[in-house]
Amino acid sequence: MIEPQSQDARTWAMICHLSALAGLIGIPFGNVLGPLLVWLIKGKENTFIDDQGKEALNFQISMTIYLIVCGLLIFLLIGFPLLIIVALADLILTIIAGIAANNGQTYRYPMNFRFIK
Repeated sequence: MIEPQSQDARTWAMICHLSALAGLIGIPFGNVLGPLLVWLIKGKENTFIDDQGKEALNFQISMTIYLIVCGLLIFLLIGFPLLIIVALADLILTIIAGIAANNGQTYRYPMNFRFIK
């Protein structure tokens, strides 16, 4: 269990999660690049930031894979509804994780592949 953190560490952990929303403003792969950059810059300063940065990055990589699969399934007519569901889940879970990190809670995403340990 990770010990209680300073407000600065909690804020940076929250930014690790919420930086994934950069993909919504049109930055290609911004959902992966945002958490990656924050984690690389701030992750070594604190174990909480490191942990939550890896969690956010792993989740966004997983979601990118899910979205690509849904995009391919559009040809089978099931991809479009799945695409909407996966995109909404990504948005909602990212916001929940950001709030949890800001409260100093270690957040674990569901359906998350742990590529970076």
